[in-house]
Amino acid sequence: MAETTVDKAASPWRGLPAGIWALGFVSMLMDVSSEMIHALLPVYLTVGLGATALTVGVIEGIAEATAAITKVFSGALSDRIGRRKELAAIGYGLAALTKPVFPLAPSIGWLVTARFIDRVGKGIRGAPRDALVADLAPEGRRGAAFGLRQSLDTVGAFLGPLLAIVLMWAFANDFQSVFWVAVIPAFMALGLILFAVKEPARTAGLRKVRNPLSRAELRMLGGMYWAVVAVATVFTLARFSEAFLILRAEEVGLSLMLVPLVLVGMNAVYALSAWPAGVLSDRMSRPTMLMAGLGLLIAADLVLALAPGFVGLGLGIALWGLHMGVTQGLLSALVAEAVPAELRGTAYGMFNLITGGALLLASVIAGGLWQGFGSEATFLAGAAFAVIAALGLIPLRHKLA
Repeated sequence: MAETTVDKAASPWRGLPAGIWALGFVSMLMDVSSEMIHALLPVYLTVGLGATALTVGVIEGIAEATAAITKVFSGALSDRIGRRKELAAIGYGLAALTKPVFPLAPSIGWLVTARFIDRVGKGIRGAPRDALVADLAPEGRRGAAFGLRQSLDTVGAFLGPLLAIVLMWAFANDFQSVFWVAVIPAFMALGLILFAVKEPARTAGLRKVRNPLSRAELRMLGGMYWAVVAVATVFTLARFSEAFLILRAEEVGLSLMLVPLVLVGMNAVYALSAWPAGVLSDRMSRPTMLMAGLGLLIAADLVLALAPGFVGLGLGIALWGLHMGVTQGLLSALVAEAVPAELRGTAYGMFNLITGGALLLASVIAGGLWQGFGSEATFLAGAAFAVIAALGLIPLRHKLA
């Protein structure tokens, strides 16, 4: 894929191609749709359909692990054919087409199926889209590029729950009506990627990849890449599904109509911090930023476990969003810079497969601890995993510098 160089003295806030902005808005619209549903789904499952916290953890873990597994094959295929946009568009299209299943689902089984299919769409689009961002990003601006896309994506994750709150009020707590409205932005996202995103020209000198998942090609990813994967995996064990933030809010006493405020607040902080953090990561030590992100996650878990009432809930949610803003775009930029350009799709696919498996394990553990010992045990365990991740980062810092 094309590599673009830029003047390093230029403002880090300028110089990002229109395609990166367009991909950001595609992500934003799809997240508006998905988060309108996701903000209500844990409560709908537990209150409306009688599911347990452990069931919520299993459903969320399986959903995200499904997306991660699919990313491996779509990322590798994008490397094999040398194109990203078509696969990303297929993924967004599948997610849009399955959104109507949510308001129509009569049972937990149907909702699990709907969540599963939706995540397959996410899996198909994820690695090719991230590789496309890396291909489009000017040299030296990848942190800013991923930070911008992450910020716009998270604006959607902020607007989705906010709309869910308004619509739950307007529809008198009718979950299905809110789910129907969520169908609209999903199809808007599909139209935008089809008509506003252009594939960059493939650089003539890039090597042709015939079997990206072969042992020889995976060795080409290199030691720095696997160090990034190792750090991110332990990091993910400390960061279970945000569904447990919603359950914590319900436990504290937040009303059903206001429960989506949890994701509104978290994603507002996430959206505001991701782009500045991405720009900063192009200018300073990335291992230091990762360590700071882990510190923020530890603080978030401790506050959510030990601080009482709505004040503790609000502070914990804000710290959780800030740690996401500091770390998520940074990890994506590290992957892009660690591997050959022709293997970026495979690299993102493997990265998401491994971290998705960690998220499945983390969510199941979190659900089991919650059900057996209460919410305090869940968040204290998350803090413990974050401490382990920080200790594991220390010997790897020289590889990531």
